[in-house]
Amino acid sequence: MFHRASNAFRGRLVDAFAVARQIERDNLNELIQVAEAEHGPVTDEEVQALRDQLHQARRGGTAGGANAA
Repeated sequence: MFHRASNAFRGRLVDAFAVARQIERDNLNELIQVAEAEHGPVTDEEVQALRDQLHQARRGGTAGGANAA
């Protein structure tokens, strides 16, 4: 009995996290749309440059300087 209840709870918890993750993605997409409407579309090169900066920052460096973004 406890095992079934535990599985049911775990399933609801996974569902709750999935819903929260989708809400975050929807909010992020909305922010992207607003930013692109105001500043123009972001190119793949700009996205890659920012990814590179994030990866470098996580490794403890500051590729391109503190204000490169």
